[in-house]
Amino acid sequence: MEMRQIGALQVSSVGLGCNNFGRRLNESGTRGVVHTALDEGITFFDTADTYGGTDSEVFLGRSLANARKDVVLATKFGWEIDNERRGAHPNYVKRAIEDSLRRLGTDYIDLYQLHKPDPTVPIEDTLGALDDLVREGKVREIGCSNFSSVELNSAERCAEGGARFVSVQNEYSLLNRDVERGLIQECEQLDVVFLPYFPLASGLLTGKYRLGQPPPDGTRLTMIESLSARLNDDSLKLVESLIAYAGKYGHSVLELAFGWLLACSSVASVIAGAMTSEQLRANVSAAKPWVTKTHVSEIKELLPSLE
Repeated sequence: MEMRQIGALQVSSVGLGCNNFGRRLNESGTRGVVHTALDEGITFFDTADTYGGTDSEVFLGRSLANARKDVVLATKFGWEIDNERRGAHPNYVKRAIEDSLRRLGTDYIDLYQLHKPDPTVPIEDTLGALDDLVREGKVREIGCSNFSSVELNSAERCAEGGARFVSVQNEYSLLNRDVERGLIQECEQLDVVFLPYFPLASGLLTGKYRLGQPPPDGTRLTMIESLSARLNDDSLKLVESLIAYAGKYGHSVLELAFGWLLACSSVASVIAGAMTSEQLRANVSAAKPWVTKTHVSEIKELLPSLE
């Protein structure tokens, strides 16, 4: 497994997204996937306090109990758990970290991320609270998620010598390239690494969805209403062209999806979820650094213009 950097942290180039834990996977299922990830060389595990109704952190912490010092553990705060547990106010930051440490069964978080911007709280106040956590040894590095280029730049200017965001985690895939409208470029300017989530476009880039064929039963795109709109003819036509392109070079569309993201110099680790050990092994196997600059240029010719 290739290793890359997130600030002072060294992580595997494929990370395990843990949003299924406690929601679609029970504790036993979580343990199986996590142990397979460790066996496959994955060292980066990304969760959030809201995932699985807070059970994701609990299940992940128990599954990693004997391997805690061998992994990089990332979690997030700020999304609404309930009316009292939400946002980025300094008082809540201090409560949220203690809750996550308890659920995860650890005394420090490697990468602590603000899950989304909070327009009601000045970013310098949130950064001040996060800097305190770093100084106290409860957090090693801090990051953000779902930030725009403007918001990331503002946070950088407000850090003022204290803890700064070393990573930003947003959706990014061959089928969703919105971050190329300035955010990736801002990451390069500020020396902030990028962590793509939904790298397989909720499964569209696995090869199991084909134009003119019924979608497989029990998949996310058929079961989750908010994602079902992604399953349309325009998307499937694009997927078919990507399947054909990858096949021309002897690769699958899954390998293309991972390879294309890993070819981006700002990407530190591709965060992909998995429901089974088999899915996880397929993801790891697909993460080969085969995509060159020439491939990137050719692929962009197949994709919709960002203009």
